[in-house]
Amino acid sequence: MFQILHFEKPIPFMRYAKPGVVFSTLLMVISLFFLFDRGLNWGLDFTGGTTIEVGFPQSVSLDKIHKVLDEQKIAGATLQHFGSSRDVLVRMTPQEGVRVEQQGNQVLAAAQQIDPEAVLKRVEFVGPSVGDELATDGALAMLASILCIMAYVAVRFEWRLALGGIVSLVHDVVITLGVFAFFQYEFDLTVLAALMTLVGYSLNDTIVVFDRLRENFRKVRKGDTEYILDLSMTETLSRTVITSGLTFVVVLALLLKGGALLHGFAVAMVIGVAFGTYSSIYVASSFAMFLGVKREHMLPTPVEKEGADQQEILP
Repeated sequence: MFQILHFEKPIPFMRYAKPGVVFSTLLMVISLFFLFDRGLNWGLDFTGGTTIEVGFPQSVSLDKIHKVLDEQKIAGATLQHFGSSRDVLVRMTPQEGVRVEQQGNQVLAAAQQIDPEAVLKRVEFVGPSVGDELATDGALAMLASILCIMAYVAVRFEWRLALGGIVSLVHDVVITLGVFAFFQYEFDLTVLAALMTLVGYSLNDTIVVFDRLRENFRKVRKGDTEYILDLSMTETLSRTVITSGLTFVVVLALLLKGGALLHGFAVAMVIGVAFGTYSSIYVASSFAMFLGVKREHMLPTPVEKEGADQQEILP
């Protein structure tokens, strides 16, 4: 099904394993530096703020509302259509000395400059305590998913491969967070959802390579670990090009045409898909090779049957 690319000899991916690991380590160090130095630009989902819904009698452009808010010096507002193009949801950061009702009236006054019939439908305030709870729950959800994935990979594969897969997941998440810290992109619940998606995506790509690696260790009798790794990744290259390529095109389209609401999600997915594909080769597989994974580790374990001379091979 995926045999679009055909190579007579394995591509020597592992020839560049050491430079790849050095490059990945350098990127992770830089990402951690920016995470600790600048930190993440937490969105209103985590910091708390005011949510204001404004209704218009006709469709309205978000760019026009942005322009009016800027003219009125109303800063820190995030806009999105809510339900229809006539309803706009405005999310604003807390301002010292300004009450929630005042923020609502300011936004309504700006909206009525566009259309005098604009109405204020609701004003809600999300406190910082709710934001802290969301941040804690999100971190726990990420940790729980990584621990469950670690247990799954450890049971399904040899521990060296499992450790390589986990390092690959951490690598992808840290670099994505580092980019958000460097550019100070807003980190909200949609970005957290993207990170959760990337954990599963990166693992799936790694599992495909590891499955073929285990199969080739048992089937191919000649060649060292480096050769078997090159062979396995070459044989799965068609599948990787198709799945990763199509996914990248989709998330790139979201980045370019998805609008402000999906910008953070799309940025995280674009970075994650690119580095998730790369890390399956030069992080997960390279790390397992450096840990000394061998053919013997992939062979079935012989178990002697009691009272019999024959041996049963566990699957």
